[in-house]
Amino acid sequence: MSDTALVVGGTKFIGRHTVEELLAHDYRVTTFTRGESGNPFEDRDSVDSVHGDRTDRDALETARDAVDPDIVIDTCAFQPADVEAATEVFADADAYVYVSSGSAYDAPDVPMREDETTLHDCTPEQATDDTVESYGPRKAEGDRVVARAAEDGVNAMAVRPMLVYGPHDYTERFAYWTDRVAEYDEVAVPFDGDSLLHRVFVEDVASALRVVAEEGEAGEAYNVADRNTFSLGRSLELAADALDTDVDVVQTGPADLDAAGVEPTDFPLYTPTPAVVATEKLSALGWESTPPEEAVAATAQAHREHGRDGTVNGPDRETEEALIDAARGGD
Repeated sequence: MSDTALVVGGTKFIGRHTVEELLAHDYRVTTFTRGESGNPFEDRDSVDSVHGDRTDRDALETARDAVDPDIVIDTCAFQPADVEAATEVFADADAYVYVSSGSAYDAPDVPMREDETTLHDCTPEQATDDTVESYGPRKAEGDRVVARAAEDGVNAMAVRPMLVYGPHDYTERFAYWTDRVAEYDEVAVPFDGDSLLHRVFVEDVASALRVVAEEGEAGEAYNVADRNTFSLGRSLELAADALDTDVDVVQTGPADLDAAGVEPTDFPLYTPTPAVVATEKLSALGWESTPPEEAVAATAQAHREHGRDGTVNGPDRETEEALIDAARGGD
């Protein structure tokens, strides 16, 4: 008989790829969702579904009793109380894996390491908040909940992804750039395009979650990110190769940005300082990442196929053209 897996979430982005990863490794999978975003697996006999609100403890218990999962992958715990309830409800599972975030770190270490870099503190007010500003503190507190659960005998672990990209990414942050590359010959980047925000291909997040569930150590957290980092400018070059087109990446300076009324942080995937994590701890469990060329190609092609353009995530084309004009000296 196949091992059983319960994916809390499982129909949108990280969860959707996690289901596919588990199926590829012979798990019987059940998704636990509110059923509001459609079910891409409704025609798959190997995937069951249970509907409920994950913030409702009774609903979690119902899912547990219906599935009796060997492993639980929790992709949508956004408040520490969610993690606390889940580690209690699924205390008898062989493994519970919480999807945390690289945003849990509160130090600019390069690289940020699981057992060395400071995590955010989380106030009681932040713990029940749902704003962007409290996201990192909430994820960090979820990691601490996992560690406490492990002390009580629960085989609970955390995985900290950096910025995730790939097919079905509803945030469309990377899609902003693939659309620019596909539609225009010239694309502006902040400064020299060397902004280094460590990212991770979504299929690699999915494989990390499975590997940690199978091989991880209780109470531990594991970073997940591309083993080979690459800059924003390199991302555009890889996307152009994938889409069989050419692109002129236009570098911009502070005066150019000021002239166009643009802040560098207006562009998705830009970071003013390098944000990089160490990944050897996860790699030691046998995990590997997809080569950047393959990951970006799969992402760019999927975004174009599904009409994702990400235009809401950055400057509009008129503003970008003003920026390019400023960078070209008004020619």
